[in-house]
Amino acid sequence: MISIKIVNNSNNPNPNLGSAGSAGADLRAFIKNDKIILKSMERKLIPTGIKMEIPVGYEVQIRPRSGLAIKNGIAVINSPGTIDSDYRGEIGVLLVNLSNELFEINNGDRIAQMVLAKYEPLNFIEVSEISISERGEKGFGSTGKK
Repeated sequence: MISIKIVNNSNNPNPNLGSAGSAGADLRAFIKNDKIILKSMERKLIPTGIKMEIPVGYEVQIRPRSGLAIKNGIAVINSPGTIDSDYRGEIGVLLVNLSNELFEINNGDRIAQMVLAKYEPLNFIEVSEISISERGEKGFGSTGKK
């Protein structure tokens, strides 16, 4: 288990795993005054009141909650959103309403989940050509249905 230092400036519980087998910890909306209404096809940055210190070599990915997606058409627009290990600001969740209905967000509502992911630093080496593969330069949809 990896420990993540957090500062919780909200009046909501800390992010938590829903069950022992959960990969994602729930993030809650931190709304100081009134509720937030998301209109159809509107997107807004929803504050959480949470700041984190993520270990180097890891990122936190912000992902939609499946229940909000299927029941209400609410998605994380840049999914998965990445929080880098050197970011120390408040985590905001960029939600979009893909339904035809208004969607109400209240303080404490679970709006997204976050997953810790390990990554390897990239080292780009400039060359004049790269190796040939069976797929080659065939792009989107090239593997298709067979």
